[in-house]
Amino acid sequence: MPLPEAGTDPKTVIDELVAMTEGGHLGSASGRFFAWVIGGALPSALAADWLTSTWDQNSALYACAPAAAVVEETSGAWLKELLDLPRDASFAFTTGCQLAHVTSLAAARHRVLAQAGWDVETDGLVGAPAISVLASEEKHGSIDRAIRFLGLGSRSLVPLELDELGRIEPGASVLERLRS
Repeated sequence: MPLPEAGTDPKTVIDELVAMTEGGHLGSASGRFFAWVIGGALPSALAADWLTSTWDQNSALYACAPAAAVVEETSGAWLKELLDLPRDASFAFTTGCQLAHVTSLAAARHRVLAQAGWDVETDGLVGAPAISVLASEEKHGSIDRAIRFLGLGSRSLVPLELDELGRIEPGASVLERLRS
């Protein structure tokens, strides 16, 4: 469909969006969907998602959206309690899997380099000690992208060997190779 030269009536936009995407949606809005984590499977979760979109708040700062920030703080506190994590641990909610991988690998990169005496936030990555990221071939596709986004390079990815059930082999030899 070509880019329109003029604006389109909002009702027409919605009608065309519905018509043009018919048959191209994954049926995930039920409690019987056992695949990816995509969204609300319960009516309450779907309603919460609608409210979130309707309110359109930026919860990154309390000043922008106090209600959203308080909900996020409460949810984080509940998760720490539920998972018996240190109550002073930090937390973050991400927009999805890819950003979660970037966030967690950035935190790991910071910690690994700090333990090696390198301040990545001050000194950057040029000249930094090499970092290896261990993952199996079963890894999510966004891991590769996250590694590149963080400046680690695709060569930092070290494949883990799995057994016939997809489990990491005990005493994985890759750890021994990396230590030497």
